[in-house]
Formats: sequence, structure tokens, C-alpha cells
Amino acid sequence: MKINGLLVALVATMVALAGCDSMPVVGPGAVDNLSRPGPGGATGAIRLQAGDKIRVTVYGEDKLTGEYEIDPGGSVSLPLAGTVEAAGLTKSELEQSLSKKFSSGAYLKSPKVTVDIATFRPFYVLGEVEKPGEYLYKGGLNVVSAMAVAGGSTYRASRSHVLIQRVGEQEFHEYPMSPNTPVYPGDLIRVPERYF
Repeated sequence: MKINGLLVALVATMVALAGCDSMPVVGPGAVDNLSRPGPGGATGAIRLQAGDKIRVTVYGEDKLTGEYEIDPGGSVSLPLAGTVEAAGLTKSELEQSLSKKFSSGAYLKSPKVTVDIATFRPFYVLGEVEKPGEYLYKGGLNVVSAMAVAGGSTYRASRSHVLIQRVGEQEFHEYPMSPNTPVYPGDLIRVPERYF
């Protein structure tokens, strides 16, 4: 009887630990429930990258509130805070970093800072679509809607899969042609030619 109880406890612990790896991390702004597979298929929060435009709000400090673009080096420059590393951070991580920067001088005490995404970097569609090119990212995109934005597929396009290179990856990976396959800011989508 004691062995059965230990076995049940061990199995329950293993199931709980396995669930921890697959828990999505909350991401920024309008895409709070959106998680992206990173290199190697790992899931994580959408992180800010060069080219994203953010809106920083410092409550009670209108002169510090505004829209700022993350530069190609991954930094953002704000009055009183100076240059702050933003690329690779989530919205909440950048909020914490800015709060520390603003309160480190003698200017602000306990600043309340929020960061929202004004615009994401674009995504790209190439290959067997009518209008290959660069497109503005909007939340909720999937490969089917991304292809529609690019004018739809050509008659030679694969009907079963697409190739996507996500930010931080070095090569394309195959994904099913499905509304369940999400598109993220900065994705490079290639629609391959089908083989008859």
C-alpha cells in the first residue's frame, strides 16, 4: 500500500514538472497571450527587438511619456534614463529596468512606468505568393491570413506547408499551412513550390 502511494506521488510530481516547461510566458501589450517558439522549438514570451516602436508612459511625468523606437543596436534612449538596452526584454522586464533607471537619479521617487507596443517590426512573405514583400504586423496573424495579405498563393504554391524563419533562428523550419500556425513580428515566411 505504501509503495502504491509513493508511485502515485512520483507520477503526479513528474506530470506537474512536465507542465512547467510548456507554460507560456505572458508577453507584451496587445499580444499578452501570444507565445512564440524560439530556436529549437522552445516556447517563450515575445521579446522586444530592434525596429519595434514602444510607447512609454511615466505617470505624472508628461515630458517623459512618448513613443520611442528601438534602434538597430537594440537600445532605446529616453530623457533622464539615458540609453537603455531593450532588445531581448519582455514588456514587463523593460518596465522594471526603466523604473530603476528613473529612480536611480534624484529626479523621480517610485516612478510608475508602463510600456506598450505601438508598432511591431514587419514580417516578410516570399516565394509562391502574388505580392511578395514586407508587411506591417498585426496581432492574431497566422500563415493563412499572412498569405492573404500577400495577395494569395500562386497556382504553383504548396497547399500543405510553409517555411518560416523566426527571429533568432538561422534557418527555415517547416510548418503546416493552417490557421493554427501563428505568424510573429519579424518572421520570414517562404511559400514553397509544390511538387505534383
